Parts: sequence; structure tokens; C-alpha cells
Amino acid sequence: MGLPNTTVAIDDRTALLLIDPQIDFLSPEGVAWGVVGESVTKNNTVANMQTLLETAKASGMQVFVSPHYYYPTDHGWKFEGAVEKLMHDIKMFDRAGPLNLDGFEGSGADWMPEFKPLLEDGKTIFANPHKVYGPQNNDLVLQLRKRHIDKVILAGMSANVCVESHMRDLLENGFEVAVAWDATAAAILPGMDGMAAAITNYKMLANATWSTEETLAEMAKAGFSKET
Repeated sequence: MGLPNTTVAIDDRTALLLIDPQIDFLSPEGVAWGVVGESVTKNNTVANMQTLLETAKASGMQVFVSPHYYYPTDHGWKFEGAVEKLMHDIKMFDRAGPLNLDGFEGSGADWMPEFKPLLEDGKTIFANPHKVYGPQNNDLVLQLRKRHIDKVILAGMSANVCVESHMRDLLENGFEVAVAWDATAAAILPGMDGMAAAITNYKMLANATWSTEETLAEMAKAGFSKET
């Protein structure tokens, strides 16, 4: 027996949410490229994220970002899970401090250069940084609720970790969630395929799991397209 078909009807209460659209995850110059690069390349993740972002901006769909930053004090944590330890060890998403942007420009914690002009338009809503995987400890849900957003299109990094954690928490908070699966990517490690794990859980849990092409078609049906 297969799963029933479900979908998300995009409307003016729908937003695009980008998770960790940052250099350390998405660029060959990033510190995580050795484990995520194969998946990012295969999925065409950067181009797909950019297309979704361009379409949302051109059509007036609200865009939210849930970023990942670590400050020097975060390296004082006394215990971590495996991925947390890896991120701390390789200094992923490191910043000089919460009120200090020294060295931020072009660093691994910065936005991908392709995204910067679109994100830094004065209209993007940036949540506080999440520190582990999900948005439970940042203000993302508050920011969405305050703008009457109850449907979210998810894209970003990484598929079975932060994206899936955001999906699960948003679902638990009563949001409808669609995931643009090929606008995500995941670590590929010996005996572990994060992308395969993510797609399984997207299809089981999300209200809709679409390719980027399918996502754009659903957006266009609701009047959200580059030609709007």
C-alpha cells in the first residue's frame, strides 16, 4: 500500500524559507564541501536555490532565512552529537561574535555570493541563528506568525539534518510544509547517504515533496513567477 497524495496550495500566506544558504555548505571553498559536495553538485542545489529565490523576489513572495552561526563562546560546549562535533572541529559557520562582523564578509558563514544581492535587499526576514539543527531556539516561528505565514516552501542545507529538523518543527507548529528536494543536498559518507534518508522522510512527513521544477510550476499557478 502506498502513501496518499497530499499537496500545498500556494497563496499569499506562503513563504520561501532558506536554511543555511551559506558558503561553508554550498561552495567548493566551504569547509563542509568534502562531505556535501557530491550531493550539491548532483542535485544542482545552488542553481535551484537561486532560481527559487529569484522567482520569490520577482513575484513578491516573502523570503525568510534561518542561518547557522557559531560564536567563540559556542566552542565552550561540554558535549556534542557527531555532526555538531564535526562542525565545531572544522570551524564551520564561525563568526567573531554576535555583535562583531570582523572577517564575516566572504567567510564560510557568509551567504553564497549568488544569493547576496537578493537576500540583502532590505526585505528578507532573517531569523536569529539556530545552533544545532532545528528552529526551536531561534525566532523563526515568531517571525512567520507575525506575518500571517502558515505555509512554507523549504530549501537549503543540509537535507537530512537542518532542513529535515526545520520541516519537523514547523509541522509540529501547525504549518503546511512543502520541500523542494533538489534545492537541498546532504552529506555522503561511508555507509551513510543523507540525501536518501532525507527524501524518505520528506515523502513520509511533508505536506508536499516537489522538485524545483514542480515547485516553480506550483508557484506559477498561484501567480508567483518571474513574469508576475
